[in-house]
Amino acid sequence: MDAQAAALGQPQSRLRTLPIFDRYINILGPLVMIMLLCLVMAIVEPNYFRIGNLMIILQDASLYMIVGMAMTIVITGRGIDLSIGAVATLAAIIMAMLIKDHGFSPYAGMAAALLVGLACGTANGLVITRLHVPDLIATLSMDLVYRGLALVLAAGAVLARFPEPIPFLGRGRILDLVPMPAVIGLIVLAIGYVVYRFTPLGRYAVAIGGNEEAATLTGINVARHKIYHYMLMGALAAIAGIVLTGRLNAIQATSASGLALHTIAAVVVGGTSLFGGRGSMVGTLVGVLLLSMVVNALVTLRFEFFWQQVASGIIIILAVGFYSYLQRRGTAGPGFGRRLRGLVGGAR
Repeated sequence: MDAQAAALGQPQSRLRTLPIFDRYINILGPLVMIMLLCLVMAIVEPNYFRIGNLMIILQDASLYMIVGMAMTIVITGRGIDLSIGAVATLAAIIMAMLIKDHGFSPYAGMAAALLVGLACGTANGLVITRLHVPDLIATLSMDLVYRGLALVLAAGAVLARFPEPIPFLGRGRILDLVPMPAVIGLIVLAIGYVVYRFTPLGRYAVAIGGNEEAATLTGINVARHKIYHYMLMGALAAIAGIVLTGRLNAIQATSASGLALHTIAAVVVGGTSLFGGRGSMVGTLVGVLLLSMVVNALVTLRFEFFWQQVASGIIIILAVGFYSYLQRRGTAGPGFGRRLRGLVGGAR
């Protein structure tokens, strides 16, 4: 097993020896988009950079930071999860019912929500690995199951007004400035960075996504690790449900309906390959911030909601097209940064 882990760690070791430009080439696209957006907004609407508005952007991005951490690992392992919005809602509904109808403490209710998220993630993993249902179909079907259960349990009601610390987790401020949800999101991504780079869970996800057959031949239990990926996804979806409940101080069965697609978009924009084998927690953070900044900019400029969807879609197409271009040209590997800098230098 030590030899196996060492073998799997070799690509990461080689990656760490590359120049910074080469190492983070996959997030160059969204970083350039962020800089262009900042330039445009500095000219058109300087108030966009007020501290209060920047904190709003962080707060809006927080849910996607939380679930984006696990989604990065899931997609790196050549999976996908379309059920996270329903899992977040179901976990929050059960938490709310336990607190309001059965007298549970907020902490017991949040613990129950986490268990619900873990159970849903485990169910997703078992359906995919034991029944051999493709990830896309499995999680789409389970999304209907979890959303239906949430509708049955809530019976169309809006559950509101929760005791502390739930509202604080969703809309509290640290030092009356930094949103608590953003702190949670950044901590989750920091933990995700460590897990992804330095633990078997992350290294095996890269191996499974890169070549599942080869991973199996090296002794990795692919089915077990896929279940672990979805369990982590379910747990973080439950945390997102708790944070969302605290932010609104209310929850209903139709909440978080767009969580999955927005999260997948942010993760892919950040450089994680939809075909597996490559991902980046730093890239996920950049992708989440980019999409949140675009939506906030359109709101600031008083664009209608529908244009926000159009802009998000265009950004996804541009980012994925950029990565596809790099792959087709074979320039996304080691040394590309040096070649690109040479071209830039020659142009000067």
